[in-house]
Amino acid sequence: MSTLRDLAEEHTALRPADIDHLHRIAGDWQLLSDLSFADLLLWVPVDGDGTFLCVAQVRPTTAPTAYLDDQVGRIVGGAEVAHLEVAHRQGRIWREGDPVWYGDVPARHEAIPVRLRTGDGEAGEVIAVVGRDTNLSTARTPSQLELNYLTTADDLAQMIADGTFPPPRHPGETTSAPRVGDGLVRLDANGKVTYASPNAQSAYRRLGYASHLVGEDLAKLHRRLAGDPLEGTDAGNAVLAALRGEAPPRREIDARGATMLTRALPLMPAGVPIGALVLVRDITEVRRRDRALITKDATIREIHHRVKNNLQTVAALLRLQARRVAMPEARVALEESVRRVASIALVHETLSMSSDEAVEFDGIVDRVASAATEVAATEVSVGMRRRGTFGVLPAEIATSLVMVLNELLLNAVEHGFPPADEEAAAPAPADAPRPEATAPRPEVVVTAHRARKQLHVSVTDNGRGLPEQFDAERGGNLGLQIVRALVTGELRGTIDLRNSAGGGTEAAIVVPLARGTTDRLTGRAGPP
Repeated sequence: MSTLRDLAEEHTALRPADIDHLHRIAGDWQLLSDLSFADLLLWVPVDGDGTFLCVAQVRPTTAPTAYLDDQVGRIVGGAEVAHLEVAHRQGRIWREGDPVWYGDVPARHEAIPVRLRTGDGEAGEVIAVVGRDTNLSTARTPSQLELNYLTTADDLAQMIADGTFPPPRHPGETTSAPRVGDGLVRLDANGKVTYASPNAQSAYRRLGYASHLVGEDLAKLHRRLAGDPLEGTDAGNAVLAALRGEAPPRREIDARGATMLTRALPLMPAGVPIGALVLVRDITEVRRRDRALITKDATIREIHHRVKNNLQTVAALLRLQARRVAMPEARVALEESVRRVASIALVHETLSMSSDEAVEFDGIVDRVASAATEVAATEVSVGMRRRGTFGVLPAEIATSLVMVLNELLLNAVEHGFPPADEEAAAPAPADAPRPEATAPRPEVVVTAHRARKQLHVSVTDNGRGLPEQFDAERGGNLGLQIVRALVTGELRGTIDLRNSAGGGTEAAIVVPLARGTTDRLTGRAGPP
């Protein structure tokens, strides 16, 4: 199904600003639909002959729908949209006419013109029409709640016709909560409560207010109830701002272990402030779960921090032992163990600063690569470069993968490039060009990209390549044996060691990413 913007751009001559305003209405009109007990359909004129296109639809959560089928994308004209034509041409809300039938469902038509106010605050031309269609099959005498809902809905409908609804949305706010069914409070122009729904009354009772809300000054009540004076002042000021015709950001009130979210909306049909609408929602359990998650996250980060400290202690002890060992082979083995432990500690250090069990892996790779060139036992200066991005990786993948890359990088640096004395010992023709004039700079490149829920990684050098008769399955030192064990075991992936086409060695790794993990992974391009 095409989006509102797609349909409007394809079939109408509406300006981008007009379409943006229609998007704002569609983002906030569930409130009007629930208060009206009616379906809302957003119609835009297609041409000058009275044809209209439905670009958006919302159904009420408080009443049965009048339309079982989706109406978006439907183009209609003639007598069926006569009420839309009147609202569009005359710029007024249309409420005349007899009920109509959609199959076996009787419905009442209304049409609300949509205006976009000009830059100087004047009401602009009508750019669309909101059809408000009510299912009459369950019609009965309305209750006090329903009468208040309908009265408020009429005020908001007039504000749509004036171009003052919906109000501007504040950064970071969503439109999902609170809703009409969570709790509704209506205020008069003086800020006194004229009606409070049962759910709203229950929400305030959780905060410690046991009396009935009707007649209370809500701004003062918010200041009294809030446990934090600053929080109470903000919540009270939000109500006063709505009474002045402003649209303040949503506020929370904490009291007696309960938390309530409030949203205050001005009511100013025909530009006259007549009061405010305050929607409230008890979010005590939501905030309790949030606090539990924060505590859990802090505990996990502390565990990673302690693991990192313990690993660094182990690395320091191994380094001390290496200094006391007389046998060169034993010293080299201990120093390799120090580097392996340090690479794992690097992952836990990053996790200790993360808010979840995932790490930005690009930075870890860069640090491991830099360390490999510094500690490798070689006289040759080797450059390191990363292409592509690893993005965010879960801890269970990152811990094993960092050890794999550490071993491959050290192998590439130490064994891929012969010392200068070995190169000098090799015979060369008398007319051969000088090596420094043709030989490329020693370099190791780490490449990463994602494809089909797999992470593809390669470590390539431009060195002397693998020796003849090298057995990729059985050959190699302890480091390569660790690499194969981790890739095929812990990572459940594959590895291929081969000579690259342009000279040197390439280790190609494919690691499957868990289902659902790739959806939340993000990546930033690495350095060239």
